[in-house]
Amino acid sequence: MTLSYIVSGFAVGLLVGLTGVGGGSLMTPLLTLLFGISPTVAVGTDLAFASATKVAGTFAHRYRGTVHWDIVRRLCLGALPAAVLATLALKYFGALDKEIGQIIRYSIAGSVLLTVIAIVFRTRMQHWITAHPERQLQGTRLVVATVVAGAVLGTLVTISSIGAGAVGATLLVLLYPRLSPAEIAGTDIAYAVPLTAIAALGHWWIGSINWELLAMLLIGSVPGITIGSLAARAVPEKILRTLLAMTLTGVAFKLVF
Repeated sequence: MTLSYIVSGFAVGLLVGLTGVGGGSLMTPLLTLLFGISPTVAVGTDLAFASATKVAGTFAHRYRGTVHWDIVRRLCLGALPAAVLATLALKYFGALDKEIGQIIRYSIAGSVLLTVIAIVFRTRMQHWITAHPERQLQGTRLVVATVVAGAVLGTLVTISSIGAGAVGATLLVLLYPRLSPAEIAGTDIAYAVPLTAIAALGHWWIGSINWELLAMLLIGSVPGITIGSLAARAVPEKILRTLLAMTLTGVAFKLVF
């Protein structure tokens, strides 16, 4: 079983490196469906996994100057309190109870479908918002929308561990269409570090992190992400994203039915 966890970590890391899609949309359903791990424990362990892996990415983007810290602050203003409130709600309702676990399973499925929508329609949405500058938010309305987006993402990530990757990046594209792809990626990763860290701490408090499993996943994922990132340019992005979208759609329906 230990080898299976390492191989799974490697496979998810490879796909993350190839596609840039957040590992939560891949790792959490994998742990739940393939290994039969409780949805709550899968979420908690993946959040700890994400908080550990995103730190290095943030340092890299900070070095390259591709993080907009003003946007990060706005997102965190909504996301961090939402993560705390979601954690308290999980604790109050009994996150490790079977009934709550089933609700979390459905929330994972919903978050996976949101990721699919983000993967399939992100470019079209970006073209539309760029072609209609009158629809772009400015000033106070943009600040408020960013904080609200952060709150939605904070809730999603804490309950399902999914949302900080493709969904977060898509919201940034819609709110800040003038940012370059590197700035979108850097800003998205930077705000996700404190969010996943606080959410992971909350799940540690609840008791829903499997530390041995986390170590095995990290051992496999680090070389996987490295190899995937190096090979990304050699594989057609459109084909990868289509296959990924189809796989995630199947995963979401399997989680529900």
